[in-house]
Amino acid sequence: MYVGRVMDGRGAGISDLRAIGFALAGFTFWVLADSSIKLVGQSGLPAYEMVAFLGLFMALFLGMYAVVRRQTSSLRPHRLSLQVLRAGLDMGNNVCVVIALRHLTLTLFYILVFTAPMVISLLSAVFLREGLGWKRAAAIVAGFAGVVVAVHPWSSAREGDWIGYAACGVCVACFSTNMVWSRVLTRTEKPESLAFFSGLVTCVVGLLWMGFWHAEPVNGLLTLGLFAMGAFCALGTLCFYIAVKHTSAANVSQYHYTQLITGTLVSYLVWHDKPGLYVIAGGVLILGSGLYIALAAREVVPLTEGVS
Repeated sequence: MYVGRVMDGRGAGISDLRAIGFALAGFTFWVLADSSIKLVGQSGLPAYEMVAFLGLFMALFLGMYAVVRRQTSSLRPHRLSLQVLRAGLDMGNNVCVVIALRHLTLTLFYILVFTAPMVISLLSAVFLREGLGWKRAAAIVAGFAGVVVAVHPWSSAREGDWIGYAACGVCVACFSTNMVWSRVLTRTEKPESLAFFSGLVTCVVGLLWMGFWHAEPVNGLLTLGLFAMGAFCALGTLCFYIAVKHTSAANVSQYHYTQLITGTLVSYLVWHDKPGLYVIAGGVLILGSGLYIALAAREVVPLTEGVS
């Protein structure tokens, strides 16, 4: 069924307003998932064991959601080998998220991962032949300058270490490559199928890793934290899908940056972390760059766009 934009008396799109609500909910759930990962990660549980449970609970939640809605066909892959390869990027991203959150504050983590839109723009220009333009190029340069400011390698008072920075860099590389590749895969694959197989492959590889390498025992509290990781991640994914069902992904993406606000709030309430001046200044540059790229992408989306 075609989902269009019904206009209310104030000229706002009802579908767009609904999408904004679901987008904000989804991005908040993802912050809670990352916070759960950081909390569980403090226990010393191996990263591969954590992502194994993350993938398990994600796949279970998404599978149950499809069963309840009688849409299990949406989980079926059309190009299984490509789905498995793409899911490998997701697993690499998830492992590095666990590592990064052990070495960075939640606020600095979000500032650094928000360089992903800039990397995606560069990859899209190279591999998908999408135009870049001097304004977007300048925004990308400003964003990467913000990374240098946020990390401030010239100062001894840093809010992370080089292991965290490197892990965050791998996160951005895996996520950005994944997003560009997904633009091609979504021509034949449904988003629900992509997310479900990412969880499934992550679970299988993580469990095999646990079996051949080493698995730490988990108690009731850790099990609850692992469950929360998967539940919040799955809820965030579902809310995101509902959001893009009512409007374009370009309209939704600009609200992704609310994670920095909620992430900073959670970081302060739970770990009493306060971002320093360099982190704030670098974050402003990165957020300004990312928002410009998101708004520029929104302007090129036709107003008649919908979901069939």
